Amino acid sequence: MIRAKQELLDDLAAELALLAPEAVAAAAFETPKQAAHGDLAITCAMQLARTLKKNPRELAQTLVDGLRRREAFQRWVDGLEIAGPGFINLRLKPATKQAVVADILASGPAYGRQAASGRHVMVEFVSANPTGPLHVGHGRQAALGDAICRLFETQGDQVTREFYYNDAGVQIANLALSVQARLKGLKPGDPAWPQSAYNGEYIADIAADFLAKKTVKADDREFTASGDPDDLDGIRQFAVAYLRHEQDLDLQAFGVKFDNYYLESSLYSSGRVERTVQRLIEAGKTYERDGALWLRTTEYGDDKDRVMRKSDGTYTYFVPDVAYHITKWERGYTKVINIQGSDHHGTIARVRAGLQAVGLGIPEGYPDYVLHKMVTVMRGGQEVKISKRAGSYVTLRDLIEWTSRDAVRFFLISRKADTEFTFDVDLALQQNDENPVYYVQYAHARICSVIEQWCQQHGGDLTSLPRADLGRLVMPAEAALMLKLAEYPGMLSAAARDLAPHDVAFYLRDLASAFHTYYAAERFLVEDAELARARVALLVATRQVLHNGLSVLGVSAPAKM
Repeated sequence: MIRAKQELLDDLAAELALLAPEAVAAAAFETPKQAAHGDLAITCAMQLARTLKKNPRELAQTLVDGLRRREAFQRWVDGLEIAGPGFINLRLKPATKQAVVADILASGPAYGRQAASGRHVMVEFVSANPTGPLHVGHGRQAALGDAICRLFETQGDQVTREFYYNDAGVQIANLALSVQARLKGLKPGDPAWPQSAYNGEYIADIAADFLAKKTVKADDREFTASGDPDDLDGIRQFAVAYLRHEQDLDLQAFGVKFDNYYLESSLYSSGRVERTVQRLIEAGKTYERDGALWLRTTEYGDDKDRVMRKSDGTYTYFVPDVAYHITKWERGYTKVINIQGSDHHGTIARVRAGLQAVGLGIPEGYPDYVLHKMVTVMRGGQEVKISKRAGSYVTLRDLIEWTSRDAVRFFLISRKADTEFTFDVDLALQQNDENPVYYVQYAHARICSVIEQWCQQHGGDLTSLPRADLGRLVMPAEAALMLKLAEYPGMLSAAARDLAPHDVAFYLRDLASAFHTYYAAERFLVEDAELARARVALLVATRQVLHNGLSVLGVSAPAKM
């Protein structure tokens, strides 16, 4: 059916070019809201009516007349009907819909994946400062970032996962002072406890291990403690390594692995920040006022110019961000996506302005951003606000331990990133249709059970399925399921283009629903051996697409539940 749909799109584009050569009308199919209206819909006539100053139904009729003469429409389409103000509904031939089963059986895990594009994509996500455990907001970033990476990989892109963190600055200094205070016997609430200190129990754990002169090892560093409470620099390095190790454990529990870690401190030690500022000065994009150095960000759409270097000689926080993103461009990543909290919205315009102003040919919209809102955690009908370990928030590992990796991943991707999300721990533990991850995984397990029964009856031979008579798949529930399977490749491409992994979660729920409806409507292991073989072939195809889609989200596809 992939071939059929592409040929139909090509013919539609050719016909639109004849109908309105100077108008811009994209050749596209939509899914009718009601199955009774047809299998696919075309809305171009209504879009073109105002431009061409013609009646949309008359335009639709002209378009239908032309399409009926096209080879692909004659081969794959049973009927074209005009409805409402100018909708064109297509009814596909049964063989067109049935072809998707053969496509999936032939492609297997590669179904929906595109050929290698040669494009290098970087996705930066999580990027948590090493000052504490990962919280549920970082978890949402991890789920979104990893799923977006997997989406781009389905489109043939080479993807690099990068973690950027601040290993210096005020927050790290506060971390070191917090651990030092614990080493000297202080605790939160004591009169001498530093006001800016971190209060979680993990600070006491770091202090105890530092005193014991332990060695900690993270993915990107290793450090042995001196045990000296006055060794503030050693405390700082040990605490950073300790928390980087803890974050590694959080990410391992979540099934996320990074290809590269990038240190903010390296931007200063390598001179990149200074060189970036000098480039902007030489490009004539800066000026001095009130003892500060300003960037002319208003030339690039910002609402006001921004200070780069304050009067005390220190740089504002967006300057190293500009230097960092120059390294991404120079490393060959023409497509870059940053997954960050919505509180980073104000930095987008100034970072992009700095990148354009530096004179390296970096395009206007570079990089792309996916901004997410925070997560509220509910348990037992009450909001959970703190973790004993972290002190002031729920950690990612808490959420995984209370539910499961699969539930956390699926739930955190199941809404658009820019919407508020409530994670209901009790719902994530339910084994019913209201739990979306259970609903989808149960569809996969249910199919596995039917296939296992069929294999027991036929000596475990699935190799005969490609020879199944797919023409026997004519029931309404079968047609609906096959149409949903055919949507998968296009859905993946659109989700990657729109940076919208939630579309995969929505699709999987719809696919599971189509299967459960089929399961309720028809029997699979019927006496008619050829009909049973055809239906099992459809089930194997459905199982494959469920597995493929769940893997994009980093969620398992269990055979039994």
